Amino acid sequence: MSTSVSTAPSAPAGAPGPATTPKAARTASDRARAWATRAPLLPALVFLVAVTQLPFVATLVISLFDWNSLSPDNRRFAGLSNYASVFTDESLRESVFTTVLLTATVVIVSVVLGMLLALLLDRTFMGRGFVRTLLITPFLLVPVSAALLWKHALYNPEYGLLNGGWAWFMGLFGVSEPAQPDWISDMPLLAVETALIWQWTPFMMLILLAGLQSRPAETLEAARLDGASPWQMFRYLTLPHLRRYLELGILLGSIYIVQNFDAVFTLTAGGLGTANLPYTIYQTFYRAYEYGLASAAGVVVVIGTIVIATFALRVVSSLFSEEANRA
Repeated sequence: MSTSVSTAPSAPAGAPGPATTPKAARTASDRARAWATRAPLLPALVFLVAVTQLPFVATLVISLFDWNSLSPDNRRFAGLSNYASVFTDESLRESVFTTVLLTATVVIVSVVLGMLLALLLDRTFMGRGFVRTLLITPFLLVPVSAALLWKHALYNPEYGLLNGGWAWFMGLFGVSEPAQPDWISDMPLLAVETALIWQWTPFMMLILLAGLQSRPAETLEAARLDGASPWQMFRYLTLPHLRRYLELGILLGSIYIVQNFDAVFTLTAGGLGTANLPYTIYQTFYRAYEYGLASAAGVVVVIGTIVIATFALRVVSSLFSEEANRA
């Protein structure tokens, strides 16, 4: 019998084996290029995790303990009892109600006023750029500075501008020396809301103005030629087009105003029924030294903010998708 000998050429020494085929080499090269692209972002990612996520994990752990810094030796594991206290304690429940009322009032009024100002600035008139700059200015102020401005320059019962205007208004009815109201003491929650509305209306105006300027001009011109009135154009064309922008403004405004601390702390120091949840957390942590209870309330605020932010991100992504499809 003859023995068959294989005539298949043998691979030369040093040739790449099955594991290093051209396709695998390209995949490894693409992977290395991807890591090289992401590498500059790693320090920022590490910094972000260290600054935000690690403190949140520490807060989550502390919220599970009954921990008063005045008696640190009595610290004990409390489970979810701190969270039960957040939802059952009367002062905390009142602060939750105040937070909801404050947020809803500021957001709704800011959106309405922002819509009116955006409609005004969408028109062409002399000095529009200057007027736009003036209207944006309140949003550019540091929150504490804005609150101090309202507290001393406007609300002060002795030399505030509002009392000067009140005296002039009452003088029109023959009252020469009207009683000077103390705006913060007489209407504390309204005073806080007014200061926040003044600061956040420009934010809503900018978002809605961007929406107005992205309307298709052909559709508006066609409706105008068909005899549509300004109200009909606003109701059936402008308002549906602004729906996403309205949702975005409401969600972003809610995220920021839910966490507002500056105006409450500066104007009323949380008194007279104006203490919202962030200020109550501050009082619980720095005044009562109840670290566990304050941490539990903080976790509740963070979870609520994350829920709102999730809806905001969805609205933003849908806006980008619509703009991409339109383009």
